[in-house]
Amino acid sequence: MGEWTIGIIGGSGLYRIEGLEDAHWVAVTTPWGKPSDEFLVGHIEGVRCVFLPRHGRGHYLGPSDLNSRANIDAMKRLGVTDILSISAVGSLREELPPGHFVIADQFIDRTFGRAKSFFGKGLVAHVSLADPVCPRLSDLAAQAARAAKAPTTLGATYLAMEGPQFSTRAESALYRQWDCDVIGMTAMPEAKLAREAELPYALVGMVTDYDCWRTEEAGVEVTDVLRVLNDNAALARRLVLEFIALLPSERTASPIDTCLDHALITAQEARDPETVARLDAVAGRLLR
Repeated sequence: MGEWTIGIIGGSGLYRIEGLEDAHWVAVTTPWGKPSDEFLVGHIEGVRCVFLPRHGRGHYLGPSDLNSRANIDAMKRLGVTDILSISAVGSLREELPPGHFVIADQFIDRTFGRAKSFFGKGLVAHVSLADPVCPRLSDLAAQAARAAKAPTTLGATYLAMEGPQFSTRAESALYRQWDCDVIGMTAMPEAKLAREAELPYALVGMVTDYDCWRTEEAGVEVTDVLRVLNDNAALARRLVLEFIALLPSERTASPIDTCLDHALITAQEARDPETVARLDAVAGRLLR
């Protein structure tokens, strides 16, 4: 049994959260470089929360510029136990209109220009990602979204694209054939890295638009997205408060807390000391 520390990563339109007591910004140095911004640390109803605006205050970072390794490593250094990720997404399904909230449970990663692992030369590890989100957090996120009066779907496949451009119509049609439900630019490698850092992770996708598969309509424009973002962001801030209120008073252990136990494959005598040093936060409990 233990206490919760909830890491909240806010995507497009969600640059602040409300209700934080004793809130203060904290700068974190990581061996992976600079995180997106400082972290806003405080308490909501007695629960410690750590908030990061994913694109930085003012939205100065594009999806391919995000240093997800630094973001996740810093969350771990700040004592985060679980991550609630919130991001804007496009819809690939008629039944998921703008304004809908989708709790993703699967991902297809089509990104190609991003560092996707903390591990590699000097210390190799392979974590299981068959079920890439935490069911406990996802269920709570769905309950919280409904309590915030957001139309909500629990369970969906998120197609992660590189960006920053939106899809072509051919790509959008292809992703629908793959049975994808929503599309975005930021969940990968974020979810993969959270798993490597043994942090249970849930993703709430805020639908801002239909992707361009609707051939009778014009393609997606940023102005279309911005129209929906403000309403979605207000709902997302209420969702966070409801999510915190739903947390059990004590945090029971998750299998994800120890997912590295059987993931490290490099023999101890073959591990590179510099690589091991960089992993002090992510995998320190096994490497000390």
